[in-house]
Amino acid sequence: VLQAPRIDGVLTKLQCCPTSDGGAAAVVVSQVFLDARPHLKAQAIQIAGQRMGTDPVSTFNGSALNLVGHGLTKSIVGEVLEEAQIKSIDEIKLVELHDCFSPAEMVFIDALGLCEPGKAHEYVRAGNITYGGKTLVNPSGGLLSKGHPLGATGLAQCAELVWHLRGWANNRLVEGTSSALAHNLGLGGAGVVTVYKRADGKSSKKVSDEQVAQITGLGYNP
Repeated sequence: VLQAPRIDGVLTKLQCCPTSDGGAAAVVVSQVFLDARPHLKAQAIQIAGQRMGTDPVSTFNGSALNLVGHGLTKSIVGEVLEEAQIKSIDEIKLVELHDCFSPAEMVFIDALGLCEPGKAHEYVRAGNITYGGKTLVNPSGGLLSKGHPLGATGLAQCAELVWHLRGWANNRLVEGTSSALAHNLGLGGAGVVTVYKRADGKSSKKVSDEQVAQITGLGYNP
């Protein structure tokens, strides 16, 4: 990564996500629809809390952090947690956040309140964002891994977290997860934070690839 061609300053090519083509879709149903189909409840995921924010005045106060969405993110995450009836971000053990560049991951770890202010680098170095740490961040590999298809990125995060909460995430799975948070942002400027929960109120348990293949009717685990 560090030996890749340099793009700007300390950033190398492999620290910048590729803008790529892609598409995404999600099926959103009402509670009435779900109640009429109880067989779907074990795989139904609820949008427990969600907020969208746009650039506040502080975006243009000269701070590079706020220019890339730190203040915007910070201004909405508390409301989302409250709506989702989560007392603290510490209760969230699974996060997909907008890591368009490697520094952005640090910026948003801080903005979401996962670490003490200004201590994101220490939080990462301590192993807190990987398996066995405090909060698993971007088990999908994030935008740096899978690219950034503009407009589809948020639903790609949604799909990853849904698979985890259902227990379908295979070797990436965090078992026992009852809630998960997605953070997505576009400069110039809007951001969205969402908390997902299982509709049946239970925590995730591993589902085998064979079972997933049977449930989906696809013959494989997507």
